[in-house]
Amino acid sequence: MKTIINTTKAPAPIGPYNQAVLVGNMLYTSGQIAFNPETGNLVLDDIKTETHQVMQNLKAVLEAAHMTFDHVIKCSIFISDMDNFTLINEAYGSYFNDENAPARETVEVARLPKDVNVEISLIAVK
Repeated sequence: MKTIINTTKAPAPIGPYNQAVLVGNMLYTSGQIAFNPETGNLVLDDIKTETHQVMQNLKAVLEAAHMTFDHVIKCSIFISDMDNFTLINEAYGSYFNDENAPARETVEVARLPKDVNVEISLIAVK
């Protein structure tokens, strides 16, 4: 049985999907981009600020499922320019400690929705 997770503290889906799906004790999030859920505007000031907005959106989805970043076991990061990897990694890394960091991959892609620079999804377990 699956439970749909949606919160107004993260951007509303812009297509036929939900923010996350909980199956048993496993949470699967949709990819998040840097929409500010309060304004509906993209936060594209700089790559670190953009990444922090993505992570705050994921944090809101985790909280809606009664989880934290400590529950995350896997992240997928999609970036439009591998030259931004170091700055994205710095922002992303501030949400995890090295001893408990999840598995992840980072992939450069040709284009992301709304022409953003970074999109992140995750899997968490409670």
